[in-house]
Amino acid sequence: MTEPQQRLPSLNALRAFEAAARHLNFRAAADELGVTQGAVAQHIRGLESELRLKLFERQPRLLALTSAGRSYATHVARAFALLAEATDTLRPQPLRLTISATPSIAAKWLVPRLPDFTAAHPQLELNILASDALANFQSDGVDIAIRQGRPPFGPGLTADPLFEHEIVAVCQPAICPSADELARLPLLRDGHDLWPEFFERALGRSMPLAIRSTRFNQTALAIDAAITGQGVALASRFLVEPDLAAGRLALATTASMRGGLDFYVVSARKPRHDEQTALVRTWLLSQRG
Repeated sequence: MTEPQQRLPSLNALRAFEAAARHLNFRAAADELGVTQGAVAQHIRGLESELRLKLFERQPRLLALTSAGRSYATHVARAFALLAEATDTLRPQPLRLTISATPSIAAKWLVPRLPDFTAAHPQLELNILASDALANFQSDGVDIAIRQGRPPFGPGLTADPLFEHEIVAVCQPAICPSADELARLPLLRDGHDLWPEFFERALGRSMPLAIRSTRFNQTALAIDAAITGQGVALASRFLVEPDLAAGRLALATTASMRGGLDFYVVSARKPRHDEQTALVRTWLLSQRG
């Protein structure tokens, strides 16, 4: 026969004691538990009576644990932590999908759009892998990638066009020059350094040799510098469209340049999580506007 289970104190009393032991304040414990201060005090008195031990030293404007109270608080806190852990293991965990994108695409295009998606699909947890390195779908655990290139991207991968690579020059509206005066402003140059090509192909002239410039390793940094009036940046139109629409940026010239490689949403033909990957792909492609 199994031994009869030893009678335990009230769970509500133990919760009140654990909270009061952490805060050393009955009012703070009551606020946390959503009950009155009197209810907490009553639970503590009942617990002390049942245990036949004094758990708190009550002094004017001061509450301290007794030696027995400190020891009991440690064990009770550990017991509640075990209960919380056991409960969490029963709850379904959100499925995580990893999206790979360059830091600039992640910062200027993807991240601002995430709140609407996560609010609509709380069962999915998106992990954003922002790196200029080409992600590997197998070794990096990537489910979907936003890549610039030309299909096919590799065996076993499928790609849908996201944006054409149209390169525009942007600056703060208050300082935007005419096309003829473009060279009077500092040029904000990123790691792609397309300014010489932009002058040749879009503006039909060579870039002046004596021209001020600031260099950044990421396009997103050059865009942010343009927003603060530090000069003129080159960027893919889709990256700056929200800033253009909001008036934070303006086109420094109506001339633009077609980039050689467009942007695609890429995933495995046989993804690990077929239904969820299809959901995220559909959402990404819906953001093309």
